[in-house]
Amino acid sequence: MTVGLRATGLMKITRSLRRRLNERNVSDELLGDIEEKARRIPLHIDTNMLKIGFLGGGKMAQALAKGFVKAGLSKGEMILASCLPSDEGSIEAFREIESKTVHTNDAVATHGDVLILSVKPQVVPKILPELKDPEKLVLSIAMGISIETLEKGLPSGTPVIRVMPNTPALVGCGATVFSRGTHVTDEEAEITKRLFSAVGTCQEVDEHLIDPVTALAGSGPAYVYMFIEAMADGAVKMGMPRPLAYKLASQTVLGAGMMVRETGSHPGQLKDDVASPAGSTISAIHELEKNGIRSAVIDAIEAATLRCREFSTKKSY
Repeated sequence: MTVGLRATGLMKITRSLRRRLNERNVSDELLGDIEEKARRIPLHIDTNMLKIGFLGGGKMAQALAKGFVKAGLSKGEMILASCLPSDEGSIEAFREIESKTVHTNDAVATHGDVLILSVKPQVVPKILPELKDPEKLVLSIAMGISIETLEKGLPSGTPVIRVMPNTPALVGCGATVFSRGTHVTDEEAEITKRLFSAVGTCQEVDEHLIDPVTALAGSGPAYVYMFIEAMADGAVKMGMPRPLAYKLASQTVLGAGMMVRETGSHPGQLKDDVASPAGSTISAIHELEKNGIRSAVIDAIEAATLRCREFSTKKSY
């Protein structure tokens, strides 16, 4: 038996024991002690043995699957995804990494150690009743569906983690956060972090931060694309060929982001380092400030957050 299977088995045994002890009215203090001992056992996952099931095989599911395989966290043949029969593109994408696809969710629901709910939010209520095994770790990337809603729709005791990745995960540069549900162990949270770190950065947050995270990191790429396009348009106006303008603008944004991350310097300080006295940069900054760039971006994040909250309320069931 591999270490990975022992780790997975330990989580199942711990939950099964908790249910049995609950039935015998064992005290919460003793139950807590049992769980704390389980959490202290080191996690050594045989990542090549981690079976993953995707409920929904769209672009994000494909990106995640490819990232998991590329990072050595799973093998293509250990991944199973449900796709519509007409979605030939998704089926082919999974075939390219030697993963199988099916047209129904029941096979996926019994397949994985980890099940990833990667369907549109409005489809979630139809799928949850098909997930009948409380031992499966369920990761939901469906926008606006709360942990409370997920737990209510799944068998009692199911470990649920709400995950918010963004589209740059498609190129291995995603920014992901996750929030754990009531029944999630430290080991399961670590599995989640390892998986999503394979396609970028990943950090655990409280669930109340999911909406502003969605507004910042989830919607944020759209704001950056607009900025890249605007910078390129400005360069084209001044005579630069458009292909070169897009290449330089995108590389500049990428490089600036890396400077913030890698140096640990405040963005304002990095801005000051570029802005020489009476130079071209400070003149450009003045124009941006006159047009309210900071206020516009702040307003955009606020508007997106409020819309996310509104969406979450409407999608509750």
